[in-house]
Amino acid sequence: MAFDTSGLQILANYCVAAAESMAHTLVRTAHSTFVKETEDFSCALLTPEGLAFASPKTLGATWYIGLDYGPVLGMIDDYRPGDVAMTNDAYSGSVATHSPDMVMWKPVFWQDRLVCFVGGHIHNTDVGGAVPASLSRTLTEIHQEGIRIPPTKIVREGVLDESLLTLIKTNVRAPEQNIGDLHAQLAMLANGEKRVLEMIAHFGVDDFQQGMVALLDYAAQQAERILQSVPDGDYFFAEYADEDSVNGKPMRVAMTLKIRGGRAILDYTGSDPQLLSSLNMPTGGMTRHALALVGYHYVLYTLNPDILLNAGLDRVVECVLPEGSVMNAVYPAAVGMRSLTCKLTHVLTFGAFSQAIPDRLPACAACGLAILNVKTTNTAGRSVIASIGPVGGGAGGMPFGDGEEGSGANVAFLRNTPVEINEAEVPIRITRYCLVPDSGGAGKYRGGSGLMMEFQVFAPDTTVTARNRDRTHFASWGVLGGMAGSNAIFVKNPDSDAPEMLGNSDVIRCQAGDVIRLTGAGGGGYGSPLDRDPQQVLSDVKRGYVTAARAEQDYGVVVRHDELDLIATQQKRTALTEAAAPVAHFDFGPWRTRFEQSWTPERYLAMTDILSRVPVIWRFHIKHRLFDALAAAEAQGETAPGGEVIHQLFDAFREEYQAFLQ
Repeated sequence: MAFDTSGLQILANYCVAAAESMAHTLVRTAHSTFVKETEDFSCALLTPEGLAFASPKTLGATWYIGLDYGPVLGMIDDYRPGDVAMTNDAYSGSVATHSPDMVMWKPVFWQDRLVCFVGGHIHNTDVGGAVPASLSRTLTEIHQEGIRIPPTKIVREGVLDESLLTLIKTNVRAPEQNIGDLHAQLAMLANGEKRVLEMIAHFGVDDFQQGMVALLDYAAQQAERILQSVPDGDYFFAEYADEDSVNGKPMRVAMTLKIRGGRAILDYTGSDPQLLSSLNMPTGGMTRHALALVGYHYVLYTLNPDILLNAGLDRVVECVLPEGSVMNAVYPAAVGMRSLTCKLTHVLTFGAFSQAIPDRLPACAACGLAILNVKTTNTAGRSVIASIGPVGGGAGGMPFGDGEEGSGANVAFLRNTPVEINEAEVPIRITRYCLVPDSGGAGKYRGGSGLMMEFQVFAPDTTVTARNRDRTHFASWGVLGGMAGSNAIFVKNPDSDAPEMLGNSDVIRCQAGDVIRLTGAGGGGYGSPLDRDPQQVLSDVKRGYVTAARAEQDYGVVVRHDELDLIATQQKRTALTEAAAPVAHFDFGPWRTRFEQSWTPERYLAMTDILSRVPVIWRFHIKHRLFDALAAAEAQGETAPGGEVIHQLFDAFREEYQAFLQ
């Protein structure tokens, strides 16, 4: 049967409904808050080669539509009806992306014919390792990040491997929760198998298999049409995390986007070296790895919300992922916090595309979202470990409207956990949970506001982990006159006589009575704030998004006693317009502006060139030496122009390592 466009859409709807059904089963049966409330999971229908041809649109994480199961499918010798295989090892096939992500897949047979697979993953709250919740930038090798299970069968012809369950339970901090979630995954896969068999009965096995290939082909055609609407050219952009390690240096991820006649190359050359922390990406150098392409998928979906979300979108794109870089770390690098780096690639991709089509894409989303987990003790003396939800900020301002408040863009798939659920499952008291005034970047269209969560703990020796803490320094950029969003803030006992500023710390020890307050960053603004309708600014003030003081300072809108002063507003806007500097494409905020005055593109290029020619094990160390040496040289006013100074600094201390660095 040859599928026409309408027939393909009908089949696509059937397949998406099957994936949605899988997701509903998982949400209804999961034990952990992070799965059943936050929804950090994925589901997919997979071709026999391991490519997703359907995934949910309304439930679960949207990062994984391009995840290629092919490498791990081949690591299982023989598939039989009733089998289920699993892995969480990032270095076994590059499908699991860090240890907490348990990936499972199940073959679907029609009679004796292997038709396809159903698969998916969940994020386990804890899989053992050095810290509660298993993840921290303090960790330096994957062996510290919890139990690792290579691709293996958890179910053989319908029989569960109890010895493997015992191994898992022995190595994790909340075994009942993990095993409960594992059974929920098995139920999800069983439901997916059932839905596929129903479709085969409806369409016929041959037409169904032809249809899954046709769905991939159609998505590829859609992606090519979108890219054909983007002007050909090379577009370079860079993004930064505040730290590459505990109290470390800024970490850069760089990309040159190359658009050529409906095809794209995402060249990550220029990104920082593999790190001695857990921010590394375990892509295995795969040219179409899902983590490196999440931002690309988001851009396509922004430009055409009707595209099919499947692996066919990736046929017209390739990635260049230099080995030994943060984008392609080699064993045994820690990779647990790869999500922070992945989120940088999201906004990085938008920044690159924005230079080509600024009238079609938004400003920078808040990024830096932190996942809060608490390990504590309840009144019965029982240990409790749970996620209490994500705390971040909103979307960037758009060419046609304000960014979503509190949760948008690249973090929108993570649902917040209701306060009532958190307080029922974890012995804490949430004292504040709100949007933060003045946090969204000012613009004709305002960036989305950041969130604030404040809670008090009631047991001694409580551990709070805040995975992906970032944006304390670097801000979310504005576009075409829009201003950068506010920074994130993390503080312990904020209203005490001695508040402790926590910066980007992600493992915090607390005692009974301690209060934790986390404020997320704001999204960047789009367009000049002076072009925003004064009535909209007045509405923002009344609704608490913007204070009257910042309305006057940023927007030139004077609000007195909740009323708009039109004469004073006209005068203020005239003065601000006359004093305004020329509009740049991006407003990066003061921290990045200062940083790039020292670390210019020429100097970063020189460092990248040096690091590419030394062994991987030396790269992180040499980067830090170069950062310190440049800072010292600038303090003494002794720097050569451009990248020459970096080569001089490297030559100056290379003698120390001459036996290793030729």
